[in-house]
Amino acid sequence: MGTIRTVVTVLFEDPFWIALYERWEDRRYEVCKITFGAEPKDYQVYAFLCENWKRLRFSPAVQTEKSDAERINPKRMQRLIHRQIENTGIGTKAQQTLKLFQEQNKLVRKEDSRERREEEKDRRYELHREKAKEKHKGH
Repeated sequence: MGTIRTVVTVLFEDPFWIALYERWEDRRYEVCKITFGAEPKDYQVYAFLCENWKRLRFSPAVQTEKSDAERINPKRMQRLIHRQIENTGIGTKAQQTLKLFQEQNKLVRKEDSRERREEEKDRRYELHREKAKEKHKGH
């Protein structure tokens, strides 16, 4: 059984505060974007994650090159943590994964709207045919 590593990054993306919730499991990478209104406190982010864990929609899993489960020197880990704290933007991998997730949702929405449009067209046609039949009856 592999290890799971998660990272939550809260940042300001004009006009809202967002949280990027990233998780790595073996060689799979997934990301979820959570939008907050005002700047959330640490305990609010934690409470939100605890309450809404099952409802979070993660992007499709993306294969990574190597496992991040390797043992890292504590000093190196400290340097990485300081770099991540200073970094205020979205990571490249997170951007790509969110974009992929967004495109897949776009295709699903497009398919749904096409089906609704076809159903509405069929419904109007049937209504038109019914009215035409009613006009020809009884005269």
